[in-house]
Amino acid sequence: MPHNTNWVYMTAKDREEAVSIGEKLIGSKLAACINIFGNIDSIFMWEGKVEQDTEVAFIAKTTADKVPELVETVKALHSYDVPCIISLPISNGNPDFISWIAESVGK
Repeated sequence: MPHNTNWVYMTAKDREEAVSIGEKLIGSKLAACINIFGNIDSIFMWEGKVEQDTEVAFIAKTTADKVPELVETVKALHSYDVPCIISLPISNGNPDFISWIAESVGK
């Protein structure tokens, strides 16, 4: 891979929150692309109890060096006390697309 790129998985309370966060990440050049999925059903442990809610999942494609600032930006904008933000390295893929990610975030 020519660039150290990452795929960042996140959830939000609804589509509007995901769009708002996604637009900020793109506008700040912290991500090259945001994909927002439809509603998902989430079952999770919170404060010692099993909870269930509907959320929206979304992902960002970015470079590894942008991940710390991306995480802090999402935490500042997010309505959750502990938002889901998980970064995974992209180990393989279309080299042209990987290069586009790096170019889009200004690496």
